[in-house]
Amino acid sequence: MNKEEQDLKLVIAGHVDHGKSTIIGRMLADTDSLPEGKLEQVKETCRKNSKPFEYAFLLDALKDEQAQGITIDSARVFFQTDFRQYIILDAPGHIEFLKNMVTGASRAEAALLVIDAEEGVQENSRRHGYMLSMLGIKQIAVIVNKMDLVDYDEERYNKIVDEYTDFLDQIGIEPMDFIPVSGMMGDNVAELSDNMDWYKGKTVLKLLDKFENEELPHNKPFRMPVQDVYKFTKGGDKRRIVAGTVASGELNVGDEVVFYPSGKRSRVKTIEVFNEDKKHKIKVGKAAGFTLEEQIYITRGEVAVREDEIEPKSSARIKANLFWLGKEPLTKDKVYELKLGTARAKARLEKINRVIDASNLAQDEEKEKIERHDVAEVIFKLEKAIAFDRAGEIEETSRFVIVDDFEIAGGGIVSDALEDEQSWLREKVIRRNYKWEQSIISREERAEKYNQKSTLILITGEEDVGKKPTAKALEKRLFDDGKIVYFMGIGNLLYGVDADIKNGTDNHKEEHLRRLAEVSHLMLDAGAILIVTAVELTQSDLEIIKTTVNPQQIETVWLGENVTTDIDYDLHIPEFTSEKEVSAKIKALLQDRGIIFRPW
Repeated sequence: MNKEEQDLKLVIAGHVDHGKSTIIGRMLADTDSLPEGKLEQVKETCRKNSKPFEYAFLLDALKDEQAQGITIDSARVFFQTDFRQYIILDAPGHIEFLKNMVTGASRAEAALLVIDAEEGVQENSRRHGYMLSMLGIKQIAVIVNKMDLVDYDEERYNKIVDEYTDFLDQIGIEPMDFIPVSGMMGDNVAELSDNMDWYKGKTVLKLLDKFENEELPHNKPFRMPVQDVYKFTKGGDKRRIVAGTVASGELNVGDEVVFYPSGKRSRVKTIEVFNEDKKHKIKVGKAAGFTLEEQIYITRGEVAVREDEIEPKSSARIKANLFWLGKEPLTKDKVYELKLGTARAKARLEKINRVIDASNLAQDEEKEKIERHDVAEVIFKLEKAIAFDRAGEIEETSRFVIVDDFEIAGGGIVSDALEDEQSWLREKVIRRNYKWEQSIISREERAEKYNQKSTLILITGEEDVGKKPTAKALEKRLFDDGKIVYFMGIGNLLYGVDADIKNGTDNHKEEHLRRLAEVSHLMLDAGAILIVTAVELTQSDLEIIKTTVNPQQIETVWLGENVTTDIDYDLHIPEFTSEKEVSAKIKALLQDRGIIFRPW
């Protein structure tokens, strides 16, 4: 293993005031991992202020330096034994810990759970244990701290061991060991203590050295969430680099890659790594990029996968195990944001299967909302499909967080992909993309040539509100401006492409919309601006269209005062004043979006 893989990332969790900071300070001091003179400096500061010295102050002193940008990494504390270096992930609260774990910013390989010998097992002791279990941390040891406050009583220690072992057993955790310690006095941290001659086990530092480094998922299927696509132009450089961090597996030049959930595919032409020579392979954990032999349009949030390996799941409905830490309860009547890898999607709580109180494992299948510190099995409905793996398959692409009012309020793991309303259609789109004959003219080249971005403009509203006159006026205005534009009334579709299913229209609405979307996809691939009118499109209708047409290439306009459906529109024009005025407002929208040029 390389140096980075030999370092062990450790999280220390426990109830407030159970002595986490004291344990960390003591380990820093006993392993000579502090900056030179730091221990003496803190002790002198305490003496001057007539304040008793505590080892927790060492961590505070380091954090003060961190705030000034002097010595240590912004999220980590380091110490070294004779065996290896340790990285203590700085997670002062539930939210920070959950955020770091779920996003993968700080992937803990092992954990120490700290319990106060005097106070005993607390609710948070159980909650932390449950959270570690849910996030898949299997290497756990329990430190029973502050043994000096109970006179190093073996019976008190054994009582805590029995109580907490029983709880951990119920959630499937088998701790590596329990250790009675006094962080303040140093008992059993670096050296075995004469005060507890009844304890015959290892010290904390010796136990840590028994933890095994977690192997990076080299041998799992390749996954790289797309961070962005970078285009270069200087000096005739025409590269478009798909960039991200490899979550699992490896990728080689020449491999065929598929992007999910879109299903678009191409072959790797080159692998690009910043400030490094040309590579023929990238492996897990590497921030890198690659170029493609055939240029395809992909966006942030998709997941790159090797064609010869198991594909991820894709759905707009997910079953998940969730840990909720929000100030307000998680409810069904609010829209949240779900983040998984680089993907983001609006999410609604569709169903609560059961709620578990993580402190006592009591279950409730009747609750209508999820309270702070609850663990729940839930179903989320997303605004769009995202790609992911199920928990236990590839952890890095199964963890998510939920954002409520711009703050991370919860997180968890995806346990399954559920069928959604567009599942049938997504399979068709993936098959289409697999067979798609790619033009040698890219989307960007057409946009540059035509001086426009290909876009589908959906004009909807109630009957007789001026949709068609507006669409035709907009088409004429854009045509006169030199744009490649086409108006397609629904009748053109119903009696042409849809002629075989025209009768019994109500029964074939989804298929009508699918065909409309496929025709739109062809027009947009050709670089055109397509204008379509339809009566009272719903959000469900729009989702069907978005499954086939890139959502970033759709602009939706509602014409008329009364908005009679749940559609999420981009522009609402309450009154049809004249074809000229209304079409001018839509043109202004296109200019604001950068679809066509604004001359001022």
